[in-house]
Amino acid sequence: MNLDEVICYCQNVTSGMIKSAVDNGATTLAEVQKITGAGTVCGSCIDNVQRLIEQFTAEH
Repeated sequence: MNLDEVICYCQNVTSGMIKSAVDNGATTLAEVQKITGAGTVCGSCIDNVQRLIEQFTAEH
């Protein structure tokens, strides 16, 4: 997985930033949004953000 891939273009949030949020204890979309801002502008990336949260959470 490319951790430099931009997932949320509105806030310029990468996969790595989402992984970092999960690694630091975020487990829900709302928690990741609060930390990264991902999905808080247009919302088109929310499905991808949620998928990554589930993937990174499962790796723990």
